Amino acid sequence: MTRERKTHVVTIAVLILAAGIALGRKEGWRIGRASQSPAGPQEAVYAMLDAARSGNVAGYLGSYTGEMQSSLEQSVRDTTEAAFSRYLRETNAAIKGVAIADPQFPGDSEVNLRIEYVYEERNEVQTVHLVRVSGAWKIARVDGAERVKTLVPYGTPVR
Repeated sequence: MTRERKTHVVTIAVLILAAGIALGRKEGWRIGRASQSPAGPQEAVYAMLDAARSGNVAGYLGSYTGEMQSSLEQSVRDTTEAAFSRYLRETNAAIKGVAIADPQFPGDSEVNLRIEYVYEERNEVQTVHLVRVSGAWKIARVDGAERVKTLVPYGTPVR
């Protein structure tokens, strides 16, 4: 192979790689993190919340397991992926903050997290039950949200 031919092959390979990286970034791929899962249960919940906030349906569904995941997948099929993405963004837009309490471990491969969602006009708490699936924490069950009485609503001016 001549030097000129090698230069052409390398140039084409670099262009294909650059196009692949650009397409991957546009689609939300992350280099070097594709096989990594969140380290702990709190990080798994934050990853789910990030996916919901951005409307990332695949990332959101990937945070769940078992019947919850099946139920959510059915919801996506009943609407459309675009509609479900819009629903995720809209329902999470009102959340002003999230606080996750220390995890409670009823077993080696399960954990319960108490999550408090802060909204402008109220706070809600919810217990999320996660299980370890292939080394990663996944949400298996979510209890109903309960409203919490707040002494000072979010955004109240300080005097």
